[in-house]
Amino acid sequence: MVRALVEAGHRVVVLDDLSAGVRSAVDARAVFSEGCISDVPRVRGLIGEHKCDMVFHFAGLIRVDESMTDPAKYFRANVAATLAFLDAIMDAGLMRMVFSSTAAVYGNPLEIPITEQHPVAPINPYGESKAMIERVLATYAKQLGFSYAALRYFNAAGAHPSGELGENHHPETHLIPRLLDALLEPNPTATVFGHDYGTPDGTCVRDYIHVMDLVDAHLAAAHKLLDGPSGQELVLNLGTGEGASVLEVVAQVKALTKRSLSVDMQPRRAGDPPSLVASAELAAQVLGWTAKHRMGRIVTDAARVRLREL
Repeated sequence: MVRALVEAGHRVVVLDDLSAGVRSAVDARAVFSEGCISDVPRVRGLIGEHKCDMVFHFAGLIRVDESMTDPAKYFRANVAATLAFLDAIMDAGLMRMVFSSTAAVYGNPLEIPITEQHPVAPINPYGESKAMIERVLATYAKQLGFSYAALRYFNAAGAHPSGELGENHHPETHLIPRLLDALLEPNPTATVFGHDYGTPDGTCVRDYIHVMDLVDAHLAAAHKLLDGPSGQELVLNLGTGEGASVLEVVAQVKALTKRSLSVDMQPRRAGDPPSLVASAELAAQVLGWTAKHRMGRIVTDAARVRLREL
């Protein structure tokens, strides 16, 4: 996102406490400040100093399994810190934000594909923490004239096509980088959690969206907020409208890398719904945005970073 913004001619300030971020990944053309979004004086000072007119809020914890065992950690990081951050940016006179939300707010879907009219009913604390902030933003829009876009990601994946920027989590929990990492082991084995879901092959189905498509959607949402009146509320799914099961992703990785990969079936993880596939028609209508890339491109770009090939 930072690279796309600076290449589009914008001045960018990055605030990151580096608890999960990587300093070397921050574009050298951006201003970097190491700190937490809950540090109200720092946030207020950065916005005043650099005269920011838009905030992209990506900070947060994202592991469903961890949120099930330590929910308080998720409410502190994703809810309490964000409330402090909102106080700071509004104190500084900034009334627009693009917020990273998630398909996890829907819980177990009642219909596929999932539209934005689907009930918000998260089944894990991670999804609940994002839903809480969405409710706060809706209230601030109505009561205070705050403008926001809550972008409900489905499964973010892929990497920058240059091969210079990719996923870098510790521990790595996302499926595609885990599969690619497994290929580097002596006996490549993919661990699959749950094979008894009510899906065609028994494994979870997800809508995987390329990170560069997400970047394009964020840019479009930011322009929409900047060009429109105060109090705008954009709540949009970001996905492809196509689902892939875990075993289908394994097959794609094997085919594209031309390597063997065994499968180790393990029990389900708590908090995982069987299927999450987006309807992204509203994003197309509101932003003129549709996802351009599909699984082949996602795996190819991720492998370019992970394996230094393809």
